[in-house]
Amino acid sequence: MEVTLRDVRDVDLPTFFAQMNEPEGLRMAAFTAKDPSDTALFRAHWARNRQDPAVIMRTVVGDSDEVVGHVAVFGPPEEREVTYWIGRQFWGRGAATAALRELLVIAPERPVHARAVADNLGSIQVLKNCGFAVSGSDRGFANARGEEVDEVLLVLVD
Repeated sequence: MEVTLRDVRDVDLPTFFAQMNEPEGLRMAAFTAKDPSDTALFRAHWARNRQDPAVIMRTVVGDSDEVVGHVAVFGPPEEREVTYWIGRQFWGRGAATAALRELLVIAPERPVHARAVADNLGSIQVLKNCGFAVSGSDRGFANARGEEVDEVLLVLVD
């Protein structure tokens, strides 16, 4: 799937909110807000991050200007991390890989880190397709699952 990235617009937020509240998407992401259905917290989070010059956020756009999801890089130097969310209807079509590759051109600082719940094989593969290598593992509490889960830590160094 061909995608492009553009600046996040206010009109994108309702689509992001719906995508980030889709049950299977929540389960696969695992590490989510305590209450992803809280619209006030969602809006505050997006307002804060959109104003932070250290955060690079983009809307992932597909055919006919359809919002596919979003990608971002955040954090201090040496701890920069990528995150992305692709609407479930676009899974398995290469949108995440294409979006992340484009983001990594926009944000060329290295190293950049990523993490995924260990059973999210699709996301781990997206990261590997973009040059990330497994650097370790961790365990953390996943709000969307209500329990501790294993994580895969990855890094891109060049």
